[in-house]
This record gives sequence, structure tokens and C-alpha cells, in this order.
Amino acid sequence: MPTYGYSIIGIDPDRTAVASGRNMRCSPKQSREICKAIRGMMLDRAIELLEDVIQEKAWIPYRRHKKKRGHHSGMKKWAAGGHPVKASENILKILKNAEANADSKGLDIDRLRIIHAAASRGRTYKKYIERAFGRSSPYFKNTTHVEIVLEEVI
Repeated sequence: MPTYGYSIIGIDPDRTAVASGRNMRCSPKQSREICKAIRGMMLDRAIELLEDVIQEKAWIPYRRHKKKRGHHSGMKKWAAGGHPVKASENILKILKNAEANADSKGLDIDRLRIIHAAASRGRTYKKYIERAFGRSSPYFKNTTHVEIVLEEVI
């Protein structure tokens, strides 16, 4: 069993709460864009945003991974965006977990800010589909590691 650390160092353990999700079956590219969108937000605002994205009422701007993505009328400031529902559901679970961790530490839930949200590629599950004439086609599944750190604002 591998041991995972966090990519952020030098945080105050008395004022912060951390949570992570490892090898989640969602797109690393969409998870990166969601983490970029929620980084720096207050916790309640980020939860509202992700719930609206799941219901396809709000947009996540795609800043890096935007090739062949159409512009939508709901996107005002950015050229491309979307509703990454599956990745939003997974990251919302991690936010709820971080909120529960902060509550168990005795932090004030209304004053929590997301100071660190990072997504990286996890392992790739490799499968192959059998084809005709003894050939096969790859059928790979990507996974994602996501880290969330909340800090109580004074």
C-alpha cells in the first residue's frame, strides 16, 4: 500500500484542515480546472459552485485544456468552459470531508477558505478490447489524485 503525502508544506496544523482523494475515477484535466476555479474561495461558496455545476447551472472555465471546446453563451469572461459533472461530484465529496475534518478540530466552519487545491494524475488502469484477426485495442482509464487544504480566516 503506497503512502501519500501532501504537496503543500509549512501550514499551521492548528488553523488548517486537510483532505485528499486518491485514484478517483475522473478526468485529471477536468479536475485541474475545477481546482483552479475553487482555489481561494470560501468553503460555502465553493460548495455552492460545485452543486450548481452538477446541476449544470454554473460553468467551470477551461483555461489550459480548452482545445476544440466551443464557446457558450453562459461563459462571459473565458473563451471555453463546461460542466464537468463527474469530477465535480468527486471533488465535492473531498470538500465535505475537509469540512468534517475542520469541524472535528474545532475550527469555525463559516470562516474557512480553500488555500490549496491541487489535482494530479493517478495511476492508469489498463485494459484491452479484443478485435478481429488477433488484434486488440487499448481501453485505458485515467485516475486522479486531489488535495484540498482549508484554513480558518482570522
